[in-house]
Amino acid sequence: MANTIKFGNGNWAIKENSTLAYNDENENFKPLPFDFSRASKATVVNKEGLIETVGNDMPRIDYLDNSKGALLLEPTRTNLFTYSEDFSDSYWSKSNVTITSNYGISPDGQNNAYKLVENTNTGEHNIKPTSVSSNIYTMSVFAKYDGRILQIASTSTGGHYANFDLLNGVIGDSGVATENITMTKVSNGWYRCSMTTTSNMNTAIINTVQSTTSAYQESYQGDGSSGVYIWGAQLEEGSYSTSLIKTNGSTATRVADECDNAGNEQVINSTEGVLYAEISASTNVGGRWISLSKGTTTERVSIAFQGSDVRLYINSASGVIWDSTYSNVNIFNYNKIGLKYKDGDFALWVNGVEVDTSSNLNSLSNLNSLHFNSGGGSSDFYGKCKDLRVYDVALTDQELEDLTTI
Repeated sequence: MANTIKFGNGNWAIKENSTLAYNDENENFKPLPFDFSRASKATVVNKEGLIETVGNDMPRIDYLDNSKGALLLEPTRTNLFTYSEDFSDSYWSKSNVTITSNYGISPDGQNNAYKLVENTNTGEHNIKPTSVSSNIYTMSVFAKYDGRILQIASTSTGGHYANFDLLNGVIGDSGVATENITMTKVSNGWYRCSMTTTSNMNTAIINTVQSTTSAYQESYQGDGSSGVYIWGAQLEEGSYSTSLIKTNGSTATRVADECDNAGNEQVINSTEGVLYAEISASTNVGGRWISLSKGTTTERVSIAFQGSDVRLYINSASGVIWDSTYSNVNIFNYNKIGLKYKDGDFALWVNGVEVDTSSNLNSLSNLNSLHFNSGGGSSDFYGKCKDLRVYDVALTDQELEDLTTI
């Protein structure tokens, strides 16, 4: 097999404005780096499992859910909570709770977690921002068990809420069935808990409640000692939570990641080859593409997560050669996808299975670059990429099965 472009698979080299793809055939190393940009700082989970901040234009290799790391690419988002970590600030109003600062090691490895403890009054026990814009969709917070269930809630129509069992890592009852609710384990007993609403969130609330079946903003008599640890709250407009955007007195924006333009015509064969990726999606909204092209969408070989499906799209200067989707997949898991292209012999392999073929007769030309987008700079890929490869020959069925098997 002639693997002419390699990227990832545990071999990462990053620097400002660049992340390394390469060709190492015949013991002759040739760098083929991607251009990378992001005009802001951003956070990522490092090899030690801790959240760290990296500077402008630095690619992020994320180790949250794997030991080999994955390139993390995200859209522009703004954290509308103006104090993401300082819950003692008056920005966060308190109801029947006390807040103690520097009470434990947070997910960034520092002694800066906060302890939220209920008092002995009967009523709701919570904190919430004193003001925030409406029409916001996703709220998240890092939390750790200290005797109570965490409830994320909002005052939007219908009483949106979700209960999180921080001791057992289980999502409990919720108020609206259409909400997107997630609970992601991080490090040292911490979870990132997230809730998405489909209508105006209005006031976002962090509650302590007694059980996973507790109702919206449960009223009960506190015991004066139970509560939760909290850190890193975020409120963002969008259908899912993205990496933490730290704030300290004002809102903050993380600009979108852009990764583009690796390779050249010497290592990309326009006539035949394979585009392979091991990737997971962040969202099922829109199309998120990875492409071989000539810098435009008129001639390209592309794979994507389109909605909740895997999609392929191949077209030449003469028009569309093959456009197909495959639905039997969970796009939020890592999937191994191989797209073989050759005049009269096209095939899509997903997780060790050939799921579609085409014998269309139409040849490609002028492919000279690899992109985390549609090939012309639009429809950027957002998600995680563990491994990305280009082969300059059309692999056999056995080779494709071996390559894509999970």
